[in-house]
Amino acid sequence: MGRVTARRRVIRIRNGAVSTRPDTLVAEEPLEIRLNGKPLAITMRTPGDDFALAAGFLVSEGVLGDGSEVANIVYCAGAQEDGSNSYNVVDVRLVPGTPVPDITLERNVYTTSSCGLCGKASLDAVRTTARFAIADTPPLRVTPGLLSSLPDRLREAQQVFDRTGGLHAAALFSETGELLDIREDVGRHNAVDKLVGRAMTDGRLPLSRALLLVSGRASFELAQKAVMAGIPFLAAVSAPSSLAVDLATETGLTLVGFLRGANMNVYAGEERVVLDGA
Repeated sequence: MGRVTARRRVIRIRNGAVSTRPDTLVAEEPLEIRLNGKPLAITMRTPGDDFALAAGFLVSEGVLGDGSEVANIVYCAGAQEDGSNSYNVVDVRLVPGTPVPDITLERNVYTTSSCGLCGKASLDAVRTTARFAIADTPPLRVTPGLLSSLPDRLREAQQVFDRTGGLHAAALFSETGELLDIREDVGRHNAVDKLVGRAMTDGRLPLSRALLLVSGRASFELAQKAVMAGIPFLAAVSAPSSLAVDLATETGLTLVGFLRGANMNVYAGEERVVLDGA
């Protein structure tokens, strides 16, 4: 199986001095996800938590909503030409009778911002496919002070990033700021899928009392994944996209961007952020 990190030779130039040494890099390998034996999608990911990644991806696609719908998840034997296992092909087998949406070899249209569809079509697809409503009753109420502490806690928990400097991270926090889970991957969308897949396997969906924090920006795809898992609060250390804000507004998701120290922007769902005088 591929490793999380790999070693490669690098020429270092520091203040004019040249040296040669091995460098630790984050591993990146393809993962083919099959559903009931049929190829569904390929994603470039950091090896590890592959079963959770596949399960979380299928939650995001509207295929799964509960661990009881999964018969098993296995690596496909003989995935390479010589018959050996590459550990880069995963097959998710559903329990007989589990309904399967009409999914082609191309990912569902609402999962990518490059599909060419209009924003309304993308929003409608999520709204009609989501299994869980944003239903945190009573609603989460989070202070800016608590939010401002989360990025540092995320960074402190990034073990592989410390060795490579090349990984994104996604973390789930409780409404009181407790770190519930964290996953790293070369793709931030994969890190979120790993979180959601693990939660589904553990019977914790919907994540109606959780906050999702992601490194980098908040794209439509990440907002979609939060909504599909029933997560009411998404925060990012960088900017959101316009369609991510539209989706948050439509579904009731709280969306916070540019979360850096005591500074942040609240783009949607401000009722969950305890503001002065609120």
